[in-house]
Amino acid sequence: MTQQTKFLLDEGRMPTHWYNIAADLPQPLPAVLHPGTLQPIGPADLEPLFPMELILQEVSTQREIPIPEPVREVFKLWRPSPLIRARRLEKMLGTPAKIYYKYEGVSPAGSHKPNTAVPQAWYNAQAGVKKLTTETGAGQWGSSLAFAGSLFGIDVQVFQVRVSYDQKPYRRALMETYGARCVASPSNLTNSGRAILARDPDHPGSLGIAISEAVEVAATHDDTKYALGSVLNHVLLHQTIVGQEAIAQMEMAGDDPDVIIGCTGGGSNFSGIVLPFLGMQLRGGRRRRIVAVEPAACPSLTRGKYAYDFGDTAHLTPLTKMHTLGSTFTPPGFHAGGLRYHGMAPLVSHLKELGLIEATAYQQNACFEAGVMFARAEGIVPAPEANHAVKGAIVEALRCKAEDRPQTILFNLCGHGHFDMTAYSNYTAGKLLDQQYDEAELAMALSGLPSVPA
Repeated sequence: MTQQTKFLLDEGRMPTHWYNIAADLPQPLPAVLHPGTLQPIGPADLEPLFPMELILQEVSTQREIPIPEPVREVFKLWRPSPLIRARRLEKMLGTPAKIYYKYEGVSPAGSHKPNTAVPQAWYNAQAGVKKLTTETGAGQWGSSLAFAGSLFGIDVQVFQVRVSYDQKPYRRALMETYGARCVASPSNLTNSGRAILARDPDHPGSLGIAISEAVEVAATHDDTKYALGSVLNHVLLHQTIVGQEAIAQMEMAGDDPDVIIGCTGGGSNFSGIVLPFLGMQLRGGRRRRIVAVEPAACPSLTRGKYAYDFGDTAHLTPLTKMHTLGSTFTPPGFHAGGLRYHGMAPLVSHLKELGLIEATAYQQNACFEAGVMFARAEGIVPAPEANHAVKGAIVEALRCKAEDRPQTILFNLCGHGHFDMTAYSNYTAGKLLDQQYDEAELAMALSGLPSVPA
C-alpha cells in the first residue's frame, strides 16, 4: 500500500486536547431536566453516577479540554489511527469521487469505543472508584470498558442486550478475557430487569433496559459508578480525537472532504469524525454536507420525535431533549446491536434541528451488501454498525457517478466485524431478514413521552 493511499500521523501529532463544540454552537443545548421537578439539573444530581471531572466535562463550554498524559500514553497503543483512500472501491464503483475512510478498527477492542473508555476509566480511578457498571449492545463498548478497567484496576460489570448476548458469544468472551463480568439483559439482578422479565420472560432486551439495570446498580452501591459509551456530551467530546486526526491527515493527502458520513445509534462515532470539521465551519470555514446513517429498523433521527425523554426504560435517568422513538420502544433484533437505541445524543439531535446535519436510513440487507462489497475491494470486513456508513458512502459515490461530478467523501469505519461473522454467513446464505419495527408499538411509545412545559 503506497503512501498516497494510506495516511499515517506519528505519535507526536496526536491531539493533546479534545474539541468541545459547545463553545461554537449558534444556540446552546436545551437544559437537562430533573425528572421529578422538571428543573435543570446541577452537578450534584449526577454525582451518584459519575466522578466530578467527567461531570464538569459534560457541562463545559470550554473549546479545548486537555487530554491527560496517562490517557495519551494508552492511546499510543493504537493511535493515531490510519486514514485510507479507498482506491479499489472507487475503481469497483466506477465513480469520479474520491473516497477516504478513517479506520478505528485498529484499537484493542476493534472499534472507536476505547477512545472514551480509557479516559472514563482513568478519571474514575483517579477518584478512587473501584467498580464500574455499564450496558452494551453489540459488545464493542462493553469490551472497550473491560479493556480500560483492566488497565486501571477497576472491576467492570456489563449488562449486554440479550439478543446481542446470544448473537455474539465471542464479544462476551472478549469482555471476560479482559476481566469483566457480562450479564444478559434483562436480568434477575435488578428490580428493573425483574419487572421486564415478569411481563415477558423471553424479552430480547434493548439498550434502554440495559441502561436501566446498569444505572440501578451504580445508584444503589456506594462503591460503584456508571459509565456510558455514547449519547452524553463528555463521551462525544472524547471521540473528537478521531476528527482532529482526520483533519491533519486530509491535509497530508492534499484533499478536503465535501461530504462526511458516519453511522448513528447513540451518536458517538458520528460525532467523533464530524464535530471537529463542523467546528471549523461554525468558526467561518467552508460548509460541508454531513450525513448521519441509521438503521431503518430503529430510525430515531428520521422517524423519532424531538422531545424530552428518558434515556432508559425504567425512567431512572434525567430528561434530555433528543430525537426519540420513546423510552419504552424495543427495536427488532437486527445485527447492528450498537445502533439499537431508542434515542439520539442530545448534541447530535440539536445539530439536526439546527439544520447542520442530515439523516438517512437503510435496511440491514442493503448495508451488508455494501459491507461485502467494501471487504472484497479493501480487504477489511466492517462491523454491522459500520456497514451503514459504508452504505452511505457508496450511495454518495454513485450519485457522483450519475451526475459526473467529482467530490471527496470521508467516512468513519468505526470498527471491524471479526466477531460478527455469523451475521455475514446468514447474509451470504440468504437468511438475513430486513427487520421491521411495529408501528403500533412506536405510536404507543411516543404517546408515553413525559409532559414537559414549553
